[in-house]
Amino acid sequence: MMQPVQRLAGTILVTAGLLGASSAFAAPQGLYSSSELMDADVYLQGQDQQSIGEVEDILLGENMGVQALVIETDDDSQLGDHEYVIEKGHFTVQTTNDDNLDELRYRVTVNMDEAQVAKQAQYTNDWWQNAKRDAAKAWENTRESASSAWQSTREATSSLLEKASDAISPEQ
Repeated sequence: MMQPVQRLAGTILVTAGLLGASSAFAAPQGLYSSSELMDADVYLQGQDQQSIGEVEDILLGENMGVQALVIETDDDSQLGDHEYVIEKGHFTVQTTNDDNLDELRYRVTVNMDEAQVAKQAQYTNDWWQNAKRDAAKAWENTRESASSAWQSTREATSSLLEKASDAISPEQ
């Protein structure tokens, strides 16, 4: 079965702001290749020598922006063989060989320790269904709030215009 990101045309270029990228190896380049990010080695903050796993998936939101990475931890790590959802803002991406797409490599650092990673949601079908439902509900709430705000603004503006009109030309 193809990964969701692969179904979106194989290689998607992701903006640096969405990944929260920074780099000790190279300056942020503005675009990142999702196909190269897949399977990138993952490290914990402060533990630069031992990889805990690799990027298994990239989760995109309705706006097609990166919302989270799914990391698959190695069986030989203390985390065991699991897939964890690491939300945007809790990881950074470092780039090497960014001057040659064929040699491009990424290194993901999770800004947590093992205990914090172990507390993250595991990437399961139940998590996926709940996340989809919650995202749809949040979108609907946002849409309703925006509609309500527009209605309130429209009514207030109409009332102010009526009052201004009455003040300019009072009835006799």
